[in-house]
Amino acid sequence: MPSFANPFAGNVERKLTKEELIQAIRLDIAGELEAIYLYDAHVQATDNEIAKKVIADIRDEEKTHFGELVTLLRVLDPEEAELFISGEKEVKELLEEIKNGK
Repeated sequence: MPSFANPFAGNVERKLTKEELIQAIRLDIAGELEAIYLYDAHVQATDNEIAKKVIADIRDEEKTHFGELVTLLRVLDPEEAELFISGEKEVKELLEEIKNGK
């Protein structure tokens, strides 16, 4: 949840190391996923078409932010990017097996 009551919550007293930046980006990714989940829950919880349209648009913007952050993480941590690629290959192999009836 937001900590707006503390005006210093977002301040950093020094520059982040590369490792700290990577951890911060992971936390940002988690925040985007949480926002996507919450906005989607709000869309599902109302029949108000105007609210659904606006909130769904905001949710989709969060998905874009998620993609941007994951891309940044891949640039900052090439070893982690290789693991992402490995996982992607595994899923594609499974999908190919399913497609071929295995």
